[in-house]
Amino acid sequence: MNGVVAASMREKGMGYGMNFGVKLPDIRRIASHYTPDKELAESLWEQDVRELKIIATLLYPPQEFSREDAARWVTEIPNQEIREQVCMNLFSTIDFADELVDDWVNREDEDMRITGYWLFARLGMIRATPFERVDKYNIVERALSDVFSDSLFLFQAALNALKFAGRNSYRLAEVILSRLKPLGKSTKGKEIADILRFEFEDIIP
Repeated sequence: MNGVVAASMREKGMGYGMNFGVKLPDIRRIASHYTPDKELAESLWEQDVRELKIIATLLYPPQEFSREDAARWVTEIPNQEIREQVCMNLFSTIDFADELVDDWVNREDEDMRITGYWLFARLGMIRATPFERVDKYNIVERALSDVFSDSLFLFQAALNALKFAGRNSYRLAEVILSRLKPLGKSTKGKEIADILRFEFEDIIP
């Protein structure tokens, strides 16, 4: 147990029933000693214990993870750390990840949209095949609205989605910057436009 890390997480609002503060590389090492198993992963996921939830995302066999499982798990994500871990370790490894992105970013539920954006960014980061199948114009439309949200997590997720959408296509980069141009008079609009212009400077000819 790392009490310092656990205390720091509590101070930052990462609430768990139990948190041992184990560092992520050590959690991965622990998980590597076990054979991936659906029943075990489901049992670990149900526990309100940080380390067990993360191990669950590492031990669930992707080929056995169904759309129904995804629909349930996305509603059970307790915080941003677990969201990032489940997107990286599990959601991004399944064949229908693009379907999840297209579905979740269109939901009214803010947490589901955040997860959809994070999954999209993760797919873009690893250049996964499902990334090419995602409706990127829809992602851009939704993210351009959510990037002005007062919610820090939604803002960050939408901004990341715009970055990866623009990096994938100079045409999309142009569309994003064009749509932001009229909003550049506001402080936040200018800040967002500047960030994305910097991201796309090597993409737009």
